[in-house]
Amino acid sequence: MNVGRAAARGQFRRIQSMNTRTSDRIVSFKLPFSLKGVDRLLAPGDYRVLTDEALIDGLSFPVYRRVSTMIFLPAQFHQASSVELVTIDPLDLQAAQERDIAHARSPD
Repeated sequence: MNVGRAAARGQFRRIQSMNTRTSDRIVSFKLPFSLKGVDRLLAPGDYRVLTDEALIDGLSFPVYRRVSTMIFLPAQFHQASSVELVTIDPLDLQAAQERDIAHARSPD
């Protein structure tokens, strides 16, 4: 198919660019914890979390909506330097952090 003719007939889909931004943060756990979608108990420590947000077009001011939240986890069956990037529910992460804080504060 000739590209010029296809373009003239409107046979190409228009690809819209999506403006995204990514935030990067570290979350810390003092106790072992679990997350939905991860089939093992995770060790206490610091974990890197990425959040991708997409710009909502058509507004008079910039507004972003969260499209994904991911956490870097040590790979379960590989070398010590291997990591997995797992998509998680940010509300589940928040609940795990709240449980960690509550258990760390409670007397033994």
